[in-house]
Amino acid sequence: MKKVILILVILSLILVAGCSPYKQAEPQAETTGIAEPNTIEITSSGFNPSDLTINAGEAVTFINKDTEQHWPASAMHPTHLLYPETGGCIGSKFDACRGLAQGETFSFTFNEIGTWKYHDHLKPGVYFGSVTVK
Repeated sequence: MKKVILILVILSLILVAGCSPYKQAEPQAETTGIAEPNTIEITSSGFNPSDLTINAGEAVTFINKDTEQHWPASAMHPTHLLYPETGGCIGSKFDACRGLAQGETFSFTFNEIGTWKYHDHLKPGVYFGSVTVK
């Protein structure tokens, strides 16, 4: 009998402690002052933001937030030759070289100053944007 009472007292204390209005505050995430990398989300509505300004030498990360695949690449379709660094799979280094599945990313470091237009190689007439490099 004493064991049952002891268990009920312990359970009551746990219940009361969980309902207390004096709960400790959750710890807040600290900010380090370091800027997050430039990110462009690809959604069912297109690129967001579609126009981005960065400094030379900075990377931009494209992340597919859509359920369909998307393929970020330098304009112009289909050659991808607008960004002047050659390479990649078709013409320019600024090319993911494949469709990105949901949650996948493609990062590219822009070393050349200028405004560089890009598109979704899988939907070239629908999704497009630009990165201005200072």
